[in-house]
Amino acid sequence: MPHKVKAVPLVSVADAVASRMGAVNTLRWREDGYEGFNSDGYGLEEGLRRELNVALSSSSVVLLGAGGAARAAAVQCLESGVGRLWIGNRSRDRLTEVMRALSSHTRFGVVEGFDLMDPPDTIRRADVVINATSIGLREGDPAPIAPRRFDRGVKVFDMIYNPPVTGLLKEARTLGFDSANGLAMLVWQGVRSLEIWSHAKVPAEEMYAAARGALGSPSVGRLEA
Repeated sequence: MPHKVKAVPLVSVADAVASRMGAVNTLRWREDGYEGFNSDGYGLEEGLRRELNVALSSSSVVLLGAGGAARAAAVQCLESGVGRLWIGNRSRDRLTEVMRALSSHTRFGVVEGFDLMDPPDTIRRADVVINATSIGLREGDPAPIAPRRFDRGVKVFDMIYNPPVTGLLKEARTLGFDSANGLAMLVWQGVRSLEIWSHAKVPAEEMYAAARGALGSPSVGRLEA
């Protein structure tokens, strides 16, 4: 997980998507070295569409985190035409680094950074919240942001898929918010990577069914408050 950004300058060439995202998660060998790709953005967009019926186009998005996965998500949001993008992180230095990396994007004007420990009130009107931090990987981790900060109708997507229900998802579902973990994102970014390696169509639905069976818990949920 920490090596997606560090891998970029080490590959012989990075494709356009990976270069814009500043992170690589898929390597393909060729005679002059490794070629780098990033399938996280594709996986995220497919996961949001399939699990929560969210189209990034024109949506207002709160993105939590400033690591490699968050950078990929931010670029995907911008290239898909989000109406507004807030990026929150605990480390100001990491947030500044991501904001600087995104500043060359033609749609950078729709991006606003914020301190995760002191979120602005404007984020409450967001359509979707995406957790791209590692908070939630351990059982008992708190939510990286309190879902009660958002208006009813917000949808919550946590990139973490194991545990299947993180603290963020648990709080969101208690409030009656539609939510999903990152299992679909995992599968569809894997599908894209397998297509890059094999140059063949990959049986995505079969992969998804197997992944759901392996975790033994639903990836999507809602509990009425």
